[in-house]
Amino acid sequence: MGSIVETLGNLLHQTAFFNLSGGNYAMIAVACFFLYLAIAKEYEPLLLLPISFGMLLVNIYPPIMEEGGLLWYFFQLDEWSILPSLIFLGVGAMTDFGPLIANPASFLLGAAAQFGIFAAYIGAMLLGFNELAAAAISIIGGADGPTSIYLASKLGQTGLMGPIAVAAYSYMSLVPIIQPPIMRLLTTEKERAIKMEQLRPVSKLEKILFPIIVATVVCLLLPSTAPLVGMLMLGNLFKESGVVRQLTETASNALMYIVVILLGVSVGATTSAEAFLNWDTIKIVGLGLLAFAFGTASGVLFGKLMCKLTHGKVNPLIGSAGVSAVPMAARVSQKVGAETDPTNFLLMHAMGPNVAGVIGTAVAAGVFMAMFGVG
Repeated sequence: MGSIVETLGNLLHQTAFFNLSGGNYAMIAVACFFLYLAIAKEYEPLLLLPISFGMLLVNIYPPIMEEGGLLWYFFQLDEWSILPSLIFLGVGAMTDFGPLIANPASFLLGAAAQFGIFAAYIGAMLLGFNELAAAAISIIGGADGPTSIYLASKLGQTGLMGPIAVAAYSYMSLVPIIQPPIMRLLTTEKERAIKMEQLRPVSKLEKILFPIIVATVVCLLLPSTAPLVGMLMLGNLFKESGVVRQLTETASNALMYIVVILLGVSVGATTSAEAFLNWDTIKIVGLGLLAFAFGTASGVLFGKLMCKLTHGKVNPLIGSAGVSAVPMAARVSQKVGAETDPTNFLLMHAMGPNVAGVIGTAVAAGVFMAMFGVG
C-alpha cells in the first residue's frame, strides 16, 4: 500500500499544477483570451490561433522551448531568418501589385505610413532601450510580423523577439479596431465620401517587369533587404509570369500555410512567463501601439495633403492602408469609406499603398541594418 501511495504521489507531483508559477497561469489566461479573439472574433485567425496555442504550450510545459525541445527547433528557423523570408515568398505569390503600378503615387502613401517606425525608435531610446533594441522594437509600427522577427534576429535582439513578434502580430490582428477611430478623427465626412477615378489597366509586361526592377533597385541600394524583398518579388514573379503555375500554387498555399504554422507556434512559444512578464514587455507593447497609431495617422495626413494637391481626387482614407497589414488595412479603408457612402469603392485604390507598405517596411528594416553595419 505504501508503494502505491508513493507512486501516486510521484505522479501527482509530476503534473504541471505543482511546477507552474502564478505568472505561468497569467500567461495561460492571456493565451486563452487570444484563442477567443482568433476563433470567436476571427481576428487574423491564421496567425493568432497558432501564436496563442504556442503561448499556451510553453506556459504549461516550459521545457518544450528549451534547447532540444520541439518548439526550440522551430524557433531556430526564425533566428536564421528562414521562416520570415518564406512568408514573404508566399505573400508575393498572393499579391497583385497592379494597383501600385497603376498609381505610383501610392508609394508615397506607403512611405508616409512608415513614419510611425521612426517615431517608435525615438520613443524606445527615450525609455532607455539601446539603439539596436530600439530599432528592433520600432519596426512593429509597420504592422509586419515577419519583418519584425527578421530585424530582431539580424540585430541580435533574440531576447526581445517574443514580445516584439507577439505585439506586431497582435496589432496586425487588431487593425479593424485600432485604425477606424484614428481615420475618422483625422478626416471630414466630405473627405471620406470622395470617390476616386477607376485605375488604368496594367499590362502583363508591366506586372512581369515590376518585381524584377524593384528587387534589383532595392537590393542594390540596401543589400541586406535581399532575403525579404528578394523573396517577395520572386513570389510575385512566379504569379505574374504565368509559366510556373505549380510553383505559384505551392508558394501561396501549401508552403505558406506550413510556414505560418511553424512561425506562429514558435513565436507564441517565446512568451514564457519569465521572458514576457516584465517592464520591458509592457514598454514594447505600448511603443508598438504608439508606432502603429502614428503610422496610421501619418498615412492619413499625407493622404489629406495629396487630396488638396489633386483638388479632391484622392480619398485620404487610403493613406491608412500604407501600413504593411495586407490586405486587412486596405479592407478597413474600404469599410470606413463605405460607412459614409455605401456606393464608394476604395479597396483597389487602398491596395496600392498597402502593398507599398510591405516594401516600405522591409526598406525601413534595411535602413536600420545599414545604420548599424549589419549585413
